[in-house]
Amino acid sequence: MTSRFTELTVDCRDPERLAAFWCEVLDFKVIDRSEGLVEIGSWVPTVEEVRARQMPSTLVFVRVPEGKAVKNRLHLDVSPIDGSTADEVARLTGLGATTTDVGQGADRSWVVMADPEGNEFDVLRTLAPQN
Repeated sequence: MTSRFTELTVDCRDPERLAAFWCEVLDFKVIDRSEGLVEIGSWVPTVEEVRARQMPSTLVFVRVPEGKAVKNRLHLDVSPIDGSTADEVARLTGLGATTTDVGQGADRSWVVMADPEGNEFDVLRTLAPQN
């Protein structure tokens, strides 16, 4: 017996807004939508594919009445694939993210950011080909 990691759920005030933000960040598409819930991913999962092998997880944004109150215990890490880390931070800032300080210190190789509802995430080293 085993389980698969199939989706990561994010409680939020505005699922549509956060789904749109993360679709732009990750080049995902909306794959399901219902009242108070938006699911995004890079593919549309089927039961057969998930049972056969571990597949990329999806992100599910669920409306809740309360706002974010404390630092996240779980966060996403993203790595730019076709530009520098600084270029990606600038792009994400243009999409509505902000840089934030969670006590990481100034000498880190990653940048801590927050999405439009304040959920922290990290921008790691670039994976772009180096010339």
